[in-house]
Amino acid sequence: MSSPWESNDVRALIDGRWVEGPEWRDNVNPADTREVIGRSTHCGRAEAQAAVDAAQRAFPTWRDTPAPRRGAILFEAARIMKSRLELIATAMTREEGKTLGESRGEVQKAINIIEYMAGEGRRANGQVIPSEMARTLAYYVRQPLGVVSVVTPWNFPVAIPAWKLAPALVAGNTVVFKPASLTPLTGRMVAQCFHEAGLPDGVLNFVTGGGGTVGDEFVRNAAIRAVSFTGSNEVGVELARQASALHKKCQCEMGGKNPMVVLSDADLELAVDATVQGAFGSTGQRCTATSRAIVDRSLYAEFVERCAAAAKTIKVGNGLHTGVQMGPSVDAGQHKCVLDAIETGKADGARLVAGGGRPVGEAFDHGFFTEPTIFADAHMGMRLAQEEVFGPVLAVIPVDGFDQAIEAANAVRYGLSASVYTRDLVLAQRFVDAIDVGIVHVNNPTVGGEAQLPFGGMKETGVGEREMGPTAVEFFSEIKTVYVDYTASARRTNIY
Repeated sequence: MSSPWESNDVRALIDGRWVEGPEWRDNVNPADTREVIGRSTHCGRAEAQAAVDAAQRAFPTWRDTPAPRRGAILFEAARIMKSRLELIATAMTREEGKTLGESRGEVQKAINIIEYMAGEGRRANGQVIPSEMARTLAYYVRQPLGVVSVVTPWNFPVAIPAWKLAPALVAGNTVVFKPASLTPLTGRMVAQCFHEAGLPDGVLNFVTGGGGTVGDEFVRNAAIRAVSFTGSNEVGVELARQASALHKKCQCEMGGKNPMVVLSDADLELAVDATVQGAFGSTGQRCTATSRAIVDRSLYAEFVERCAAAAKTIKVGNGLHTGVQMGPSVDAGQHKCVLDAIETGKADGARLVAGGGRPVGEAFDHGFFTEPTIFADAHMGMRLAQEEVFGPVLAVIPVDGFDQAIEAANAVRYGLSASVYTRDLVLAQRFVDAIDVGIVHVNNPTVGGEAQLPFGGMKETGVGEREMGPTAVEFFSEIKTVYVDYTASARRTNIY
């Protein structure tokens, strides 16, 4: 069955065919829950098994397809995505809630990622190394794993699938792909781009459904060689445990509690702008969001005042509407988590200086909206300074000097992203050396990353190799070392 771009109904893609699961579920706009965007088929274990079987059958041929040809298909997928950018971005805003500008930016980032990874089809993937033995050619190559599973979250429903699917495919693997249940439409559109680019049947299979059925099958099935997951720590830790017990490769990108460190010599205007952007962009629903601002006491009062004033000017609403700067939480459950975190901040004694609840008015009555919220006078003993909120909530923490700032910045279980604002090159480099995160920004927001650079974190943020950039194919491949002894051949032919 074909799946035209204009349809908002979502079917699964198994072995090159668009198929229906045993039930259908409504897909609702989080900015206005009265709007049903479309329906999504909800598959079970049988469909997941069929997808894995299809990928297993398709693997030998795809593995033997020359890597430059695999890359050419990815280039075509990027071209298709570019031609559908506005359609995909609009669907993302209606389905996930971010503003249309943010959605457009995410689709463009996905295009950049696919284009970069397509080039891997023509880049060297091994190395010749001198052997200590005479007349021996020694080298290693990377080869695909087999069938791999990709499980993605709702907050970046186009970019994150792109940065998993592209390296998996260009490396020669076949893939089973489960999107988040809250964003099936954009997940289907990503799968369509790759499918229409010319992937053989069964190379990419797309299955919507629950984590306990489809997700579980995509981890436990004996044919699965590796699992790449982005999502919560609770799910990721359990997934990593299961994968390890089953001797499968596992890659998990999980939570963050990212600090914006503002030292005494910082450009305050730039630091405030970056903090507000990092805290409230994408409604704070990104793993690299700025959720803590750690500020030298000499600038603290002015920093809090400026941030609070900026937060109060942010226009909240439906991301499709002109001028809106921040959309809703993705669903009722996530919205409740955000509101509960705000109440926790109040109960723990932090000082509320902006926001703190739901915006009032008819435009907000049917959506999961929260005011941009800032708490001042927080400290690292507070839950608000330790636990990921995944919403538009910022905790501001005063410190005295560089050493206290580093201590506070590192005093969490996560280690994804951090930023420092300073004019002092020495302090900037000391910060880079001392901070326990995978991504460091100097005089830039905590958010953002480029297609050609690795992405990932330390501590409880990540398990396995980094994603994106030149390291992305490492997870989706394994090394084979080769020794070719041509001494015997030389003796036979009397060349020497």
